[in-house]
Amino acid sequence: MAEVEASSAPIEAAAAAPRKGRRRRAVGRAPPHKLERKWTFWFDNQSKPKQGAAWGTSLRKAYTFDTVEEFWCLYDQIFRPSKLSGNADFHCFKAGIEPKWEDPECANGGKWSVASSRKATLDTMWLETLMALIGEQFDESEEICGVVASVRQRQDKLALWTKTASNEAVQTSIGRKWKEIIDFNDKIVYSFHDDARREKSNRGGRYSV
Repeated sequence: MAEVEASSAPIEAAAAAPRKGRRRRAVGRAPPHKLERKWTFWFDNQSKPKQGAAWGTSLRKAYTFDTVEEFWCLYDQIFRPSKLSGNADFHCFKAGIEPKWEDPECANGGKWSVASSRKATLDTMWLETLMALIGEQFDESEEICGVVASVRQRQDKLALWTKTASNEAVQTSIGRKWKEIIDFNDKIVYSFHDDARREKSNRGGRYSV
């Protein structure tokens, strides 16, 4: 059953709006299809940052779900990147993991990143990644934290966050699989959260596939 966070009132209102022509069956309805684990959607609007505010202050937990049916309802109604205004992000992470560098599961990790100049392409790659995550299609699924879709004025981005940045073999395996899933042919790079946090010169990427 989807869990709704009170702090995400605008998103909640959109999803709670009744849809015409939809009827519920009192009896005989098939049981929901449970996922291997719970996942959480997050929303981050950085279009109006508060002066002096730390990164992450606008991050809001929206919904936690654990069935296929809940996922499709949430995706269809709300969580498509093309519905976002500029400087906003959608996140989908394993329940219990916050999409922050400071989270214990992310602290020693990093991310694979893909850039997109077309909203339709971003939507497609986002959906393919979501289905791969909740469907446990990665051999190294325990290494994955979640995915972030970032909509910006000039160029949108998709980032796949993982746990153990120092394990090059595991990360390159994940990167190759992800490229296959999203049907992306150009080179992608993997960056360490620690490099970005410390503003190191190699923050542009440690690995590539």
